[in-house]
Amino acid sequence: MSNQNNERGEKYHHCMVVHAYYPLGETRVEREALALIDHGYKVDVICLKRSDEPSTEIINGVEIYRLPVSRHKKSGRFIQLLEYLAFLFLAAIQVTSLYAKKRYGTIQAHNLPDFLVFSALVPKIFGARVILDIHDMMPDFYAASVDGDFSSFPVKLIVWEEKLSCRFADHVICVTENACQALIGRGVPAEKISIVMNVADSKIFFRLPDTVYPGGNNGKFRLVYHGTMTERYGVDLLVKAIARVHEEIPDIELMLIGGGEFREALIELSEDLGIKDQVYFSPNEVPAAELPAMLRECDFGVVPNLNDPFTDGLLPTKMMEYTALGIPVIAAKTTTIAAYFDQDMVLFFEPGNLEDLSAKIIKSHDNPQLGRELIRESEKFNLKYSWEMVAAGYVDLVDRLNQG
Repeated sequence: MSNQNNERGEKYHHCMVVHAYYPLGETRVEREALALIDHGYKVDVICLKRSDEPSTEIINGVEIYRLPVSRHKKSGRFIQLLEYLAFLFLAAIQVTSLYAKKRYGTIQAHNLPDFLVFSALVPKIFGARVILDIHDMMPDFYAASVDGDFSSFPVKLIVWEEKLSCRFADHVICVTENACQALIGRGVPAEKISIVMNVADSKIFFRLPDTVYPGGNNGKFRLVYHGTMTERYGVDLLVKAIARVHEEIPDIELMLIGGGEFREALIELSEDLGIKDQVYFSPNEVPAAELPAMLRECDFGVVPNLNDPFTDGLLPTKMMEYTALGIPVIAAKTTTIAAYFDQDMVLFFEPGNLEDLSAKIIKSHDNPQLGRELIRESEKFNLKYSWEMVAAGYVDLVDRLNQG
């Protein structure tokens, strides 16, 4: 059981800093915040602010402080760097001001970027423990944009930034064993790293006892992709595959749920390929609590990631959410996905291979028994990696840091 009180019997106070919108921007941040709330913590989140959002708000017990910074993803890397620095500056002021009143025991910075951890400089000097939560590996992220060249100066600079940020933090969290080994290989002590996987929240994503595959879609064969729409996630490959198999599977539909800078290009692509009536686009963002009902209307989830130094290290949360709901999955066989799922759990295709993806879509349509077998075998993952287990380990880590 979590020991969430200090020596005076007061609840521990935890602060999170994230360069994203909350609660819809980063589901990982929300799940971790609510896990701490469930164990008696007081939790503050410092994040970005949309024009229509209040500067302060309390949602599900989490006190939110939104800073007047917006995202400019389409404005180039220099503007994005300025955005990061502006947020770092304002977040440092906000964290320091709140620390003076609330005396946080722990402060957790979520990347990107890694250097957000330095927003906790003043509280760290006065004794707060600092956590760097690495959602994505920044060097791998930028190396992917230069054909995997880790020897380029910008990537070397980011590797140095990552090392400095990890050294400043009292503890580092990452999401997979592959990420953990990469950090160790770059000089972060193994004892300083914990893995907190991005598994599905079982309070929201769970199998209904009467679920029958396929899901009964009025004679339609429906595929789904949900989450951020970016080029490296291969969603355009999926749209092209729908166009390729449409004549053979005239009842096929694709549901695309989410937003991202690639969304408009995907809408244009579906129109250019003549399949706009087969591809449904949801509103830009859908709250996590509303996703299961939408996903359960689909026969297969698809994870079409391309394979580059960044995506090869990802274990997509969407994939684990499909699995938790009992939806069979077609997925690109990248290193990290294959490390956690085997061929009996997932219908794999070669990353970036349109013909292979198209063939696997046809196979999944023509063999309903295959979907049932994948559902049954993927339950092994759910039993091994449950959010209750992961959340308990995360809360225990925060407890130890507060008590240390």
